[in-house]
Amino acid sequence: MILVTGADGQLGAEFINTSLRDQIVATTKNELDISSKQDIEAFCLSNSIKVIINCAAYTQVDLAEDQKEEAILVNQVAVKNLVEVCKEQSIFLIHFSTDYVFDGSKNVPYIESDLESPTSVYGKSKLQGEVEVKSSGIDAAVFRLSWVYSNRGKNFLLTMLRLGEQQETLSVVFDQVGTPTYTKDVAEIVSKHLDQIRSIKGVEVFHLSNEGVCSWYDFAQAIFIESGLKTLVKPIRSSEFPSRVQRPHYSVLDKSKIKAFLNIQIPHWRESLIQCLKERSL
Repeated sequence: MILVTGADGQLGAEFINTSLRDQIVATTKNELDISSKQDIEAFCLSNSIKVIINCAAYTQVDLAEDQKEEAILVNQVAVKNLVEVCKEQSIFLIHFSTDYVFDGSKNVPYIESDLESPTSVYGKSKLQGEVEVKSSGIDAAVFRLSWVYSNRGKNFLLTMLRLGEQQETLSVVFDQVGTPTYTKDVAEIVSKHLDQIRSIKGVEVFHLSNEGVCSWYDFAQAIFIESGLKTLVKPIRSSEFPSRVQRPHYSVLDKSKIKAFLNIQIPHWRESLIQCLKERSL
């Protein structure tokens, strides 16, 4: 059986609808507290878990600056617990990380071996989780994602749709560049190629996002165009948008490694946005 943690989140919920659905035991925080190693041990034994897909994460970037302990608990300590159980019970781990492990100072896409240098509590806690996996000696795959969105939870897409219905004009930063990533694409790629991913020995890190590049301003424009909203979007600099967190100005991920490993093509972000909006209207 396959354990999916964070099943009520944007990514975890997508796995429940994939081809793996009959093999999945999906849990929320209330159903399995992964900050407790004992709870994980007992759950995995009683459910004969062979693979853990860890979608649980603390992702509130700004709040993490005040809730550092909570961010570390979920993004590092819980990951350490999962890693230890995987080691004890010979379980394969799939773990998700973020483009925020980089500081955004490059101007060409980041490759997996680039030096990590997170600038926020959130980014640092996610990097610490990566370190727990990479130093563990287990078999695992770490996927770094970027600008994740879906039709559930809290994300940029849903925020823009909500504000676009309320306001005639919005200001959005144009000097932060990356790639929006539809969680359904991630879940489908991992699910379809799970057997190949499980063949990994040791720990491999992969970058996985949709194709293409845009700014948050470009993404907002596309959301309004494709959804039919007439909202006017004004481009502003990050310095004009008050934030406690220094977000990466450039966090495009190079996906050459995952595309070669799985022999796949990845949808362009705009194609996936259109698909997401279609599914939202069903």
